[in-house]
Amino acid sequence: TVFAQAVISSLSKGKYETAFVINPQLSALELLREILYDLGLKDNLPAQKTDILHLLDETLHHNMDNGKQTVVIIDEAHLIEDRLIFEELRLLLNFQYKNKFLLTLILLGQPELKEKINNIKQLAQRIAIKSYLGGLSQPEVFEYTRNRLKVAGATKKIFGDSALKIIYEQSGGIPRRVNQICDMALLTGFGKQAKAISEEIIMEVVKDLES
Repeated sequence: TVFAQAVISSLSKGKYETAFVINPQLSALELLREILYDLGLKDNLPAQKTDILHLLDETLHHNMDNGKQTVVIIDEAHLIEDRLIFEELRLLLNFQYKNKFLLTLILLGQPELKEKINNIKQLAQRIAIKSYLGGLSQPEVFEYTRNRLKVAGATKKIFGDSALKIIYEQSGGIPRRVNQICDMALLTGFGKQAKAISEEIIMEVVKDLES
């Protein structure tokens, strides 16, 4: 989600029209309606699929005629269970004019999304660029944690190197997991009136999170 928001904010205003679907657990018809809604067509959306597709085609051509590129971003795409939804997304790429795609489709999700896409060969073949964001390295976890603390207003060293090393090992470098461990460690440290977060506090937190 953070990545999607960064992409949207980086797109030049006036050059792009974007649809950002944050909940893809919809029917095929609802998904198409949601895309149109996000593209600015919020009133009197048609109920029939054929009418929706015609309206979408008109919208894409309108954007192209006005020098704008249309970008459709589907967040949390790993939550899609219905294979027909992926098929519907693939068919969106059939909107073309003179061999030029009328929209760019971006699918974002957790690692299981990769397997789901690979199981649908027709969709996998249509995806031009694939990227997998792995966990942070140990130095990156150290820098990430210290920067978050600095932004929050910390003026002294709260996590020692040994504590940060354990955080890295227990989180696998996944930022969300790093945040979870650090948040609980700070709360536990506050309760213990600790001056710094020790290895013992980190291990206690990890044990509680896993129980």
